[in-house]
Amino acid sequence: MKLLFHSCCAPCTAASVESLCKEGITPTLFWFNPNIHPVAEYQNRRDALLAIAGLKNLPVETIDEYGLYSFTKEVGSEIEFGKRCRVCYHIRLERVASRAAELGFDAFSTSLLISPYQDQDLIRKTGEEAAERYGVEFLYRDFRPLFRESLAQVRDLGMYMQKYCGCIFSEADRYAGKNRK
Repeated sequence: MKLLFHSCCAPCTAASVESLCKEGITPTLFWFNPNIHPVAEYQNRRDALLAIAGLKNLPVETIDEYGLYSFTKEVGSEIEFGKRCRVCYHIRLERVASRAAELGFDAFSTSLLISPYQDQDLIRKTGEEAAERYGVEFLYRDFRPLFRESLAQVRDLGMYMQKYCGCIFSEADRYAGKNRK
């Protein structure tokens, strides 16, 4: 299977791709994350992902667009946790599905599926809808049991470890002490 794997960051990608490789799937990592802010955070996450790809000898496809303006415009007034996440999943999974179809991949998936902090059902639904629109399969895997292992791998390598989901709103919530759950 030729798989384009959306990767939000190194900590969420490390064990996810190992699991796929054990299935005989060698994914091409896909960096497209216009939701990540501020710009230093975006660069740190991108660079850590490129480093993990190098260590695991995985190809990477990048759309390197720092998207503060486009992302906040898309989110609009939907800044409440949950509502903004729906918009964010849609933006990223639409792009990976489109790119997978354009480049002739059989399927696409996302490292978002490893995080216990993300809405698995909504990610799956959004991925399946994008798959239908673009005629490419959405490969669903529940990688959540690998979450702690993935964090440990990246930490042991001394790579960048983020402190919030990625968007400017989650950064504000995190540092204001708001609980997302």
